[in-house]
Amino acid sequence: MFIGEYNHSLDPKNRLIMPAKFREQLGEAFVMTKGLDNCLFVYSINEWRVVEEKLKSLPMTNKDARAFVRFFFAGACECEIDKQGRTLVPSNLKEYANIDKDVVIIGVSTRIEIWSLELWNKFNNDADISYEDVAEKMSQLGI
Repeated sequence: MFIGEYNHSLDPKNRLIMPAKFREQLGEAFVMTKGLDNCLFVYSINEWRVVEEKLKSLPMTNKDARAFVRFFFAGACECEIDKQGRTLVPSNLKEYANIDKDVVIIGVSTRIEIWSLELWNKFNNDADISYEDVAEKMSQLGI
C-alpha cells in the first residue's frame, strides 16, 4: 500500500528520485501513465495488470470506454529506477502534468500520483472542494 506525501524536484535530465518506501513496493520496473486531474499515475507491474484487466473488460462499443482506454494506454510507459533511486519522467508525461521542476509524490493506496507542485497546491486550496461534502458522498457509497 502506498501512503504519504513527498516533495522532490526533477533534475536537468528529467529524472525524479522516487521515495525509498515507494521504491521497495514498486520493484525494478513499473508503469507510469497519464492520470486524472492532470497528474501522473504510477503502478507496480502487478497492479498495472489488475487495472489492465478491468479496462480490457470495458465494452468496445461504448465511445467513452474507448476514449478512456486510449487515453490511459497511449500515455503509458514502462519505467525503471536507477541505482541512485531515480526514474526518468518522459517528456510527454511531464508536459501533460504541467511539471516544470518541483513535484509532489503521493501514495494513494494501490498507486502513486506525481503532481506538479503548483497543481497540487491549487488542488488542495481549491475552494470548490469541501472534504466534508466529499466524505458525506462517500458515506452514501458505503465508505
